[in-house]
Amino acid sequence: MTDMLPHTPTPPPLWREALGRALRLRRADLGLTLAQVSHRSGVSTQFLSEIERGLKDPSSEVIEAVAEVLGLQLPQILVLAAFGLTSGVPATALLSATDMTRAAPAPPAAGQVRLALAA
Repeated sequence: MTDMLPHTPTPPPLWREALGRALRLRRADLGLTLAQVSHRSGVSTQFLSEIERGLKDPSSEVIEAVAEVLGLQLPQILVLAAFGLTSGVPATALLSATDMTRAAPAPPAAGQVRLALAA
């Protein structure tokens, strides 16, 4: 007889994990190192690394400073993190489907999703 353990569902990722993943993916897409983002944002390399690994909960000011270096506004990085948290799809999929860094968005191609943020 085999012992059957009850199936426990995998808990959803924490907000800080989704945020860190979105920041890391965006940084990698831009070809920037942790040191470069750290220097430009004023956030220590160690703290930035901990944020990206989902170990630390940064303040909105820290998130904004890092997002700015990554070419995004605070609401945009929050949407990217939330998208990854709820959909399980990497945040970069949203970035490639929508060019969130453009001031005047072009019409989306067939089958693409467009996300607009109002300030």
